[in-house]
Amino acid sequence: MEFLPTALPDVVLIKPRVFADARGFFMETWEMGKFALAGLDLKFVQDNHSGSIKGVLRGLHYQIKQPQGKLMRVVAGEVYDVAVDLRRSSATFGRWVGVYLSAENRQQLWVPPGFAHGFLVTSTTAEFVYKCTDFYAPHHERSLRWNDADIGIRWPLAPGESPLLSEKDKSGKPLRGADVYP
Repeated sequence: MEFLPTALPDVVLIKPRVFADARGFFMETWEMGKFALAGLDLKFVQDNHSGSIKGVLRGLHYQIKQPQGKLMRVVAGEVYDVAVDLRRSSATFGRWVGVYLSAENRQQLWVPPGFAHGFLVTSTTAEFVYKCTDFYAPHHERSLRWNDADIGIRWPLAPGESPLLSEKDKSGKPLRGADVYP
């Protein structure tokens, strides 16, 4: 596995070693020792799997208490995956990073606790799987506005195109009014 830094130092892109032949492929997606050697000493408690159609934008989600670190990958299709630093004490507070994750590139993204996370489906459909470092706590869940001008995420949408959003995501708060971490 190769662990690559992103524009936000705590968010890490992971490129697995893929063994492919005429029969198909094999890859390791998680190995505690290799992650620990890369400075990611993680304990996961929950796995999640979602399926979405093109244009669906899920996020930007976070839990203000019981914050979750997430190790994400796509097993079918493609998404544009985004993390926003919500740690007020961080030098990168309010900054974002985005990467394409797909079944084809087989890359993973580690987003630690203290970040909001979201993704936009760019293929016809996509299946997104991720491991979490803490349990889902709906009463602590928050949603950051996906198109907050103060953050300035450049989502890969065509001019005039709007994403498909849940009611919760339509009512996300702007960074200036959002609950954030110390």
